[in-house]
Amino acid sequence: MDILFNLLGVAFLYLCIEYCLRHQSAKSLDDASLIPFADDPEVAHRVELATGKKVNAVAPEEAKPGWINLDM
Repeated sequence: MDILFNLLGVAFLYLCIEYCLRHQSAKSLDDASLIPFADDPEVAHRVELATGKKVNAVAPEEAKPGWINLDM
């Protein structure tokens, strides 16, 4: 009986994941995997060289005059 519940649990988990990812394409999932590198242009460039995939890097925002930069 425990084996049946384990198999049902695995099947339920699989179906839930499939349902959540049903509108995702391979490209959108690939783009999502590159998001952690998008805020550092230097790292994004290294990832592009290593993987051959384009990373849409965004340069960090510059501190505005008169504002305190807390990243020091």
